[in-house]
Amino acid sequence: MTLSNVNNTPLRPFEPMVMDCLGEISVAILKSSVGRQFPDLTAFAFYIRKANLQKLSLNLNPDEIRLGRGLCFHIAPANIPINFAFSWAFSLLAGNANIVRLPSKPFPQVDALLSVIYASLTRNKKLETRNLFVKYPRTDNETTAAYCQMADCRMIWGGDRTIASVKALPTKPRCVDICFADRYSVALINAEAILKADDAQIARLAQDFYNDTYLMDQNACSSPQVILWEVGKLGSWEVEKAQERFWNAVYELAEKRYVLQDAVAVDKYTLFCEEVAGNDNIQSIRRKANLLYRVELKSLPPDIISHRGKAGFFFEYVLKDREEFFSVVTEKFQTITQFGIDASELAQQIAFAHLRGIDRIVPIGKAMDIGVLWDGHDLIRELSRCVVAQ
Repeated sequence: MTLSNVNNTPLRPFEPMVMDCLGEISVAILKSSVGRQFPDLTAFAFYIRKANLQKLSLNLNPDEIRLGRGLCFHIAPANIPINFAFSWAFSLLAGNANIVRLPSKPFPQVDALLSVIYASLTRNKKLETRNLFVKYPRTDNETTAAYCQMADCRMIWGGDRTIASVKALPTKPRCVDICFADRYSVALINAEAILKADDAQIARLAQDFYNDTYLMDQNACSSPQVILWEVGKLGSWEVEKAQERFWNAVYELAEKRYVLQDAVAVDKYTLFCEEVAGNDNIQSIRRKANLLYRVELKSLPPDIISHRGKAGFFFEYVLKDREEFFSVVTEKFQTITQFGIDASELAQQIAFAHLRGIDRIVPIGKAMDIGVLWDGHDLIRELSRCVVAQ
C-alpha cells in the first residue's frame, strides 16, 4: 500500500474486525517459536489477545457515540523495539487509520512482528488499506512534514528535542497531539518486606526487577534509575542486610542472563567515571564485576532526574520519609515501581501533596506494562471524538 491510497475514514472504537485482527495477531505470536524468544513481543501478544480487548472495551460509556479522529501518524522511539506496535494498536482500537514510522535501529523482534501483522492485514483488506508502516532516516524532515500535514492526530514518542522539532511542523488546525517526552522513574522498596520474604519471593522479585531494567538497558522511561528504600524503625545493620539480600539476588540473575554489549559497557564505565569525578553527593560505590553498580547518595538532590543509570547502574538512597521524596518530584517523574508498599495509600498521598509528576504506581516487574492509560493519558478517548446529541 502507498501513501496515496490510505483510507482514513474514521471507525467506531473497538470495531469487531479490529479486535478480530489483533486477536489473530496475538494467537500467531503466542504459537510461534520466535514469540518465546522475545519477552517484549510476548507481552504485546498477551495484551492484544481478544479477551483483554473485550475487557478494555467495557471501559467506554456505551451511551457515548464515538468515532476515531481519522488518520494518526506515529513516531516511535528508536530504542524500544515493540513500542510502535502498542502505539499502533491503541490508535487502531480508537478507530483510526495509521501511518507508523518504525524504529530506526534494527531489531529482530520488529521484523518478526511485522511479518505477522502483514499476514493478518493481507487477509483483511478493509484494514490493510488503513495501515501503513514506513521506515526512513530520522533526518528526513521533508517526509515527516508531509505525514504531519495529513494527520488528524499524532502519537509522538521520543526525547524533548524530537518532540519539539515535530510539533514545530505544520498540521491541520484540529490535529490532536499526544506526546510522550523524556520521563524519569524510581523504585520504592520496603526493607522490612525484603527481610520477611522467603527465598522464592526474593528470586521472583529479582526476576521482575531484571525485566524492568536490564532487558531494556534502563532505556525505557519507566525503568527505575534510583532505588529508594523505606526502612521504618529498622537498624542500619538490618537495612544493609535487606539491601544485600536484594542486590545479591539481582546480581546472580544478571550474571546468568545479561549480555553486556561492548559499546554499552564503555558507556556504563564512562558514566561511572563522570559520577565519581563530578558528583560530590556520593556516599559510597559498590560494584560487582561490570554487571552491577550501586551508587549510594548522601542526600536526595533536587536535580535527581539528571542522574540516570544504564545497563545495571543504579543510584540508591535510604529515605527519611516520603515527604523527602515528594520534595524532588517534578512533572518529569512517571512511574514508581514498588515492593512491600501500599500503592493506594501512596497514590492518595501523591494527590494530597498536589504533585505535578508520577502517573503510575505498579509492582516491580510491571514497569513495561504499557496500556491504554499511559503517561496520564486516556488514549482511546483522546484518539477519538465524541458525537453529542442533545
